[in-house]
Amino acid sequence: MKPRSTGAAGIAALLACMAMLAQAGQTARDQELLDREMALAAQLRCVVCQNQTVAESRAPMAEDMRREIRSQLEQGHSNEQVINFFEQRYGSFVRYNPPWKPSTWLLWSSPFLAALGGFVLLRRTLRHRSMPDEQLTPQQRDRARQWLDTTSKEERQ
Repeated sequence: MKPRSTGAAGIAALLACMAMLAQAGQTARDQELLDREMALAAQLRCVVCQNQTVAESRAPMAEDMRREIRSQLEQGHSNEQVINFFEQRYGSFVRYNPPWKPSTWLLWSSPFLAALGGFVLLRRTLRHRSMPDEQLTPQQRDRARQWLDTTSKEERQ
């Protein structure tokens, strides 16, 4: 009888080890899937918040987007296929760092154009505020000389 109980215990131990290995394998796959999900969520812009990634945002729409990312990854889609899905649905703006292509040139160049416009406006404003080119009248010149003379005498004393 002893051989049977040892065999049953051995089989039970073997099954327990296999279950633990399967669970560890599943946990590793889940962790890999979660890592891919978060990496993709960090590349996509929350369409509600617009200044946060889907990974950072706590908006309900961002939660839906994360669920959709996970669903597509579980279906076996590649990272690029998932990004393309969201780009088709929301446009290039959904990428947190949109690619450089003709449809996004304005998006990429608008900060530089705004800065250039600001410098042009500043230059025009400063040019119009400059001193007038009018010459001083002889009375104004004499008054300025007197003022300078009295100021320089007071400083010497």
